[in-house]
Amino acid sequence: MTETAAPPQSTRLAILIPFAIVTLIWGSTWIIIRDQIGSVPPSWSVTYRFLVAGIVMIAYAAIRGERVLLDARGWGFAALLAVLQFCFNFNFVYRAEGFITSGLVAVVFALLLVPNAIFGRIFLGQQLGRQLLIGSGVAMAGVTLLFVHEARSDPHGPAASIAGVAWTLAGVLSASIANVLQATETARRYPMVSMLGIAMLLGAALDGAIAWSLTGPPVIEMRIGYLVGIVYLGVIASAVAFTLYFGILRVIGPAKAAYSSVIVPVIAMLLSTLFEGYHWSGLAVAGSALAMLGLVIALRARRPAR
Repeated sequence: MTETAAPPQSTRLAILIPFAIVTLIWGSTWIIIRDQIGSVPPSWSVTYRFLVAGIVMIAYAAIRGERVLLDARGWGFAALLAVLQFCFNFNFVYRAEGFITSGLVAVVFALLLVPNAIFGRIFLGQQLGRQLLIGSGVAMAGVTLLFVHEARSDPHGPAASIAGVAWTLAGVLSASIANVLQATETARRYPMVSMLGIAMLLGAALDGAIAWSLTGPPVIEMRIGYLVGIVYLGVIASAVAFTLYFGILRVIGPAKAAYSSVIVPVIAMLLSTLFEGYHWSGLAVAGSALAMLGLVIALRARRPAR
């Protein structure tokens, strides 16, 4: 009897709609983060972002009637998530934007696909089918073209570019480990909203400790644009987006979920075209097209039916 293939969950509307929302949200954050780099040290901006996000998440959990208190194992998991996702990852990324353009940071972060796939295979036993590998190869070709385009237009010079890329890669590694943690059975044992809220507040506390030790007491810019940016990054780009993203990740796995990072640079470039006068080159068009094609191929990858 011939074995049939089950329809991939990643092509269902219940996955595609939140996937599209997350990608659009995170595609918009790079311009806002860039605006946050200025008189306020990056670590303090990260602190405010996750303080807002954590408060919103805990309030939402209480409204939903979720239990907020965790057991010892839950607190340990939340602390690990806080360190990797809401402390290291974002401190590294914010610092990277001090060295290179936001577009280049977004493109380098698209490499999240690679460690997510590798760690998912090693620690979760998730198979990498031929179609997923083909899609990944096509997408990475697109990311390479986007990288070349952004690197050519980056005005900061070789030394700054190397430093910016290094900070971004450190953020990619931290985020990838956190992504794989969210796909484990331990993560599934606890209410997601409560767990994320606690992890965000713990992350904010760590971010604040780092900020104070490196730059001194809290600094905040009382500019409307900065304050609105903090609220947007905290509520929309963190509380809403991470809840949707980790929900997707638990269903389709970290490798496919990471394709949001491949499309984010394309969204960021489209928004930059509208608001910053970004000019497209042949490399940018070709890279964007390949990234989108790779996404379609990978998300349609099927799993053998059981």
